[in-house]
Amino acid sequence: MTECPQQSTNQGRLPGAKVAVEPDNHTGSKQWGQLAAKPGGRRFIRQMQGQRRLVMIRAMQEENSRAGAGGRLADSQGTYAGIVNRIKGFGQELGFASIGIARADVSAAAPWLMRWLALGRHGEMDYMAKHASLRAAPQQLFPGVLSVISARLPYWPVAADAFHVLGDSKLAYVSRYALGRDYHKTVRHRLQKLADHVRHEAEAIETLEREMPFACRVFSDSAPVMETDFACQSGIAWRGKHTLSLTRGGSWHFLGEIYTTLPLPADVPMADHCGDCRRCLDACPTGAIVAPYEVDARLCISYLTIELKGAIPVALRPSIGNRIYGCDDCQLCCPWNRFAEMGDADFAVRNGLDATPLTTLFAWNEDDFNTRLAGSAIRRIGHQRWLRNIAVALGNADSSPAVVQALAARRDDPSPLLREHVGWALNQHRQPSA
Repeated sequence: MTECPQQSTNQGRLPGAKVAVEPDNHTGSKQWGQLAAKPGGRRFIRQMQGQRRLVMIRAMQEENSRAGAGGRLADSQGTYAGIVNRIKGFGQELGFASIGIARADVSAAAPWLMRWLALGRHGEMDYMAKHASLRAAPQQLFPGVLSVISARLPYWPVAADAFHVLGDSKLAYVSRYALGRDYHKTVRHRLQKLADHVRHEAEAIETLEREMPFACRVFSDSAPVMETDFACQSGIAWRGKHTLSLTRGGSWHFLGEIYTTLPLPADVPMADHCGDCRRCLDACPTGAIVAPYEVDARLCISYLTIELKGAIPVALRPSIGNRIYGCDDCQLCCPWNRFAEMGDADFAVRNGLDATPLTTLFAWNEDDFNTRLAGSAIRRIGHQRWLRNIAVALGNADSSPAVVQALAARRDDPSPLLREHVGWALNQHRQPSA
């Protein structure tokens, strides 16, 4: 770990997946009651209440220690407000669309996380349950954290029309976020620069009385962090009914965070502007958005094509269509995305993945896959799952000699997983007997 360490481990997950899995953060006392009734629920509630009190006590201690010498409190508040303004300015220079500050407290959202896990909606993403306590209690992940700097980086690329690709069964559809460079690298690199700037600012105010030395830590979808909740608290987005972070400029963006021990003044949360709209619920091919602000990942195409390691459920295969890596339907139909601007140049299309024939991609051997997708989030799923996904898409494609020939070429593949999906796909193209 460096002085402002980056979280490079992936907690047992495939961080290339952008699955809408975080629960709604609308709160109510009945959620705590429901949680208390579950095994270990009361213990978790006590833990969360203790963590919340700890945050409040530390913040009060910071304020009281600076209020000791007449006028010092007002001076320090002005100092930290100035630091926030400079952080936001430097963040914009780095290409971030917006920067916001939140308190390191997600206790309001924690019951929804536990409910989501209790319902089994995380599927095989065991890391979600394993690290739930770290996700719901930031102080356990990074002791001493008081503030969270939340950043938003747009990625919408110049690419072939998404609706055209989805409507052509011969072409492969890849989620727009994965067409270019792996976002983990870009977001993490820029957040580290921003963290270095924060450290410089902190060093300039060492004369302020502080009980805890400055520290910070950078995250980019790489650790158990409730990033959407922090984005909402910090005022840089609201949570859409598809559970993704949303702004008046749409949802085509990545999020990143910096945990810090600085007591930075928090921003005002952004209001929800979804209104009565339910287009994302109606557009989901598999009905994964089971209610506004609630997603069952087990039905989500992003989960099925990225996170799921085994066989894709047969009943869901036809609904996948030609989506071979992720799904954007809930975003493509969102009215706010009409106002989206082009994203960062790092996420420009590579390897023509915005409109490549399925048969071309299915012919890639493992070396082709690893070489051509170097630096891409797609590479994380591995060649076998890549072929599994394409086999399903070929099974859903309009029947043609080229499609059948491509599938037949891998009918005897050494992988049982691939053989099963290829066999299913070939059956989809068999003509019914007269």
